[in-house]
Amino acid sequence: MSVGLSRKEIVKRRKKRARLKKKLKCRFCPDGNIPRPVYVDYKDLRTLRSLLDREGRILPRRRTGTSALYQRAVRRAVLRARFIGLLSHVSED
Repeated sequence: MSVGLSRKEIVKRRKKRARLKKKLKCRFCPDGNIPRPVYVDYKDLRTLRSLLDREGRILPRRRTGTSALYQRAVRRAVLRARFIGLLSHVSED
């Protein structure tokens, strides 16, 4: 536990942290139903960049809320975009 904090302050911080979490929804699934065929366009760079961090790595499902099926489709789309040069493999800092 943290030194210098009372038990009351520690409990207050934990409650605040728990309250900040919210249920994320998959942006590709309308109404929670997975439409077929599953496809994420590799040419849609705005969507792909929103699913990458600053260093160009694909964000995990727990951060984006993407369903497992669409997370695999996002991975394929990012790899295709990188292969043809639409996205860089590393950050552009």
